[in-house]
Amino acid sequence: QLQLVESGGGLVQPGGSLRLSCAASGFSLDYSTIGWFRQAPGKEREGVSCISTSEGRTYYAESVKGRFTISRDNAENTVYLQMNRLKPEDTAVYYCAEAPRITTVQSMCDGTGWVDHWGQGTQVTVSS
Repeated sequence: QLQLVESGGGLVQPGGSLRLSCAASGFSLDYSTIGWFRQAPGKEREGVSCISTSEGRTYYAESVKGRFTISRDNAENTVYLQMNRLKPEDTAVYYCAEAPRITTVQSMCDGTGWVDHWGQGTQVTVSS
């Protein structure tokens, strides 16, 4: 069964950190474009950060630049999103998605690229 499984979400105070994981099973992420997306209640889904697992190219939304870092561990078949200096407006359900490597990191994150798989999401809540 081909699937992506996110983990690492939770409740954190403003200024805190979380690391999200996106683990793939049933297929390899070695030659893929992986994206982290989020959706807050009443808002549209937005691309947060994307990475080309074969080339290492990355893309970040302006709202998270300098605070979030996307990385991949091909041996673990996992992509991570390190989130630092979290703000209440980062509260959302975070999803990871996988696309063929022909999909650029920008098109993946701006929603125009083709996506093959979606994870089920993990809740991130930033609140004091």
